[in-house]
Amino acid sequence: MPVLDSLLIVIGLVVFEIIVSIDNAIVNAHVLKTMNRKWRKMFLFFGILSAVLLMRLVLPLVMVWLLVPDISLDGIVNLFTTNNSLAHDAIEQQKYLILSFGGMFLLLVYFHWLFMEKKKPLFAHEKLINENHDVWFFAFAAMLLVILMYMARSSPPMMITIAMGSAAFFILYGFKESAERKEEKMIKSEAPDISKFMYLEVLDMVFSFDSVIGAFAFTTNLLYIFLGLGIGALALRELTIMGMEKISRYVWLKNGAMTSIAFLGIFMLLESFGNHLPVSLPTLITFSVVGYAFYMSRKNLEARKR
Repeated sequence: MPVLDSLLIVIGLVVFEIIVSIDNAIVNAHVLKTMNRKWRKMFLFFGILSAVLLMRLVLPLVMVWLLVPDISLDGIVNLFTTNNSLAHDAIEQQKYLILSFGGMFLLLVYFHWLFMEKKKPLFAHEKLINENHDVWFFAFAAMLLVILMYMARSSPPMMITIAMGSAAFFILYGFKESAERKEEKMIKSEAPDISKFMYLEVLDMVFSFDSVIGAFAFTTNLLYIFLGLGIGALALRELTIMGMEKISRYVWLKNGAMTSIAFLGIFMLLESFGNHLPVSLPTLITFSVVGYAFYMSRKNLEARKR
């Protein structure tokens, strides 16, 4: 792969990781304020180990191992250290399974946000759906599952991965919603710092799935995924230390993040059905959508200061 394409992919992954994980960082910052200095330092240190090494290194390995049956675990690990063409070829031949799983998951992430979460509209279609529409989300989720499984009917393995993507979404978002309900209690309560530490560690792992799954829209190269997401996670830790209140003032960043997730989900599904897309397209779309959201947010912030 040309050096420029490789660099674009890694940079795109860094930006994607930071933007998608802002919500998690805001929660972390709120809870960390209630902890003493010793436990804050412990979370920032061990959080880096778990977020970067466990989730951004091990989870992609496990995903590929589970979804690509023609490759051994040793073969996947060797992708980081040797030019193992057999392993690369096996991933390329079976990547449609990874992409169908990820595409289904990411589109459900987007539709959940679009129909069920409060937001300040930015794009035209968001203004049409500016209230809570729980019924429409479940209707879209059901229709999407039926349509994609019908389109994949000639490939039973692909039908299974699409269903797995749907199941993974509902399981993980059940955990997320439960965690969000506990957040306020955790902040206000006199819970010991070790309980808050464990809460943040578990929450970190749950929130990591979106970015790890979305990374496969950029590339199936595990080294690039580890580098891009790892650098992004480290940068986000620094933002957490600096204070996420400043970042949270950019009101449309999440709109940009979620819209980019929708595009990445579409790209993954298109490629899973055999449509070839330019390598740089996910990065360019992410930059464009997030860049526009950042520009509009900054413009709004400046207008409020006048």
